Parts: sequence; C-alpha cells; structure tokens
Amino acid sequence: MSAGFSNRVISTAPRVLVVDGSKVVRQLITRVLQAELPAAEVIGCGTGAEAQQLVEAGAFDFITIALRLPDMDGLELARYVRESAPQIYVPIVAVSGDVDDRLHRRTLGDHVTDYFDKSLGFQALAEFIRGYVNPESATQGDVLYVEDSRVVALATRRILEKHGLTVRHVISAEDALAWLDTARAQGEVGADIVLTDVSLKGELTGGDLLERVRREYGYSKGRLPVLVMTGDENPVNQAALLRAGANDLVEKPIEEKLLMTKLLFQLRVARHLRARGETV
Repeated sequence: MSAGFSNRVISTAPRVLVVDGSKVVRQLITRVLQAELPAAEVIGCGTGAEAQQLVEAGAFDFITIALRLPDMDGLELARYVRESAPQIYVPIVAVSGDVDDRLHRRTLGDHVTDYFDKSLGFQALAEFIRGYVNPESATQGDVLYVEDSRVVALATRRILEKHGLTVRHVISAEDALAWLDTARAQGEVGADIVLTDVSLKGELTGGDLLERVRREYGYSKGRLPVLVMTGDENPVNQAALLRAGANDLVEKPIEEKLLMTKLLFQLRVARHLRARGETV
C-alpha cells in the first residue's frame, strides 16, 4: 500500500466507485473488483459529473478513474475527490491506455494514488488491486538504492524499510554496477528495483547507470525497474531520462507518499510481468 495510505484499511464491505466512459470497460473492471472483493458494493458511472454527485452523496473506499472521460480529464476528477473532505485518503487508481504517454509528458499529478495501464489486461488489474486489499503482499522487494548523501540515504532507507522493503544502499553508480555484475555472474538480476539519484559522486551519474542497465545488461523496464530521483525541474531533461529507460521520476526533495506510490507501483507491475514471462 502506498505511503500516506498505510493506515487506511479497506473494510470487509467496501464501497468502490468505477468511473469510465465505456460501459464495457466498467463491466470488466466491476467483475475484477467483485472477484477480489466479493462483499464490495461496486458503483459505476460514465462521466465526471456523475462521479462528483456520487462522491458528494457518500464516501467510497476505493476509486478507479479513466484518464479520459466524456466531460472532463480524469485528473480533474481526482483533484475534485481530494478536495472533498471525506475522500482525502481514498486510494484513487487511474486506469487508462495512455498512462505511458502521460508519464513521458510529465502530466500525471499527485492526486492519483496509482496508475494502471489497460494494455496489461484486466487480469493484471486483479493483481494490482490485490496490492491494496492485501497490503502485506505488496511491500516485498529488494531495492538497490544509489545515493551519495549519507544523511539523505539514512532518511530514505528508513522510509523504504518501514514499508517492508529490503534495501541495499551504495553511494555511487560504480558500486551499483559492481553489485549488478556480481549478481549477473551468479545468474541473478541483483534487485527487484533500482532507486537512484541523478547527481552522484564519481565519474558516472545516475543517468549513466540507467543507460548501462538498459543497454549493456539488456534489462527491460519490467525485468529491472529504475526509478530516478532528480532535483532538475526542466521537463526536457526529465523527458530525456524517461526516453533513456527510466520507469518514472521522483522529484527532489523527496516526499514519502509520492516516492512509495511510484516505487510500489513499479514493483507490482514488474512482478506481474515476470509472472507472465515477459521480462526476459
């Protein structure tokens, strides 16, 4: 479960709101939700205006929102939900076919808890939702964490370990590559995800590490997700990191909720892809 929502426990009879302009998609998502949450009350609607009325009428425990709605952008609806007092802490999952495009354009905001790409299939959505329903299974993983500031590293490592993750901290890209080399020689990847700063001491940057992971090692985004931390707000430079193979970016200074939302999402998607054998 994402940081900021760790104390939010979905009840035995949750109310779930499914917002999508397609009736077929609403029915598919509803079936998945009812399979994962048999006691759930699932309510579907096709427009943002309908969803706003439903949110005003009562609280929900889980919301899925299409990014493209007939009457508004899904992120606009997510923002509205966040501004509605009873809904501040509800998990909001954006379900869309253009998530990757929006990530590259840096247009996904902080109001959404997680994102799900329809191209992964609705069975994958079941696994995705299980991460919220059964949070202990969503907080397992080995993180190769690259950060040269020991003060920052200590604080971030505590966050990661608090959420049940195993952390291998190194202070340079060279050290990270040495670790990955050793693991590869043993027939292993060496981590479930890499979390790296861009600016690092030594000759190599976090961008260099990313490039070698993708080109030299040949690890896909699913085989070894890479989450890059950067204080550079220039969208051109951010887009360049994404084009180089970063799964996503986390802007510095690090905010716990956003970091864990992105990191746990990448772990869940990678776990699903590995299970389907699509990351070799």
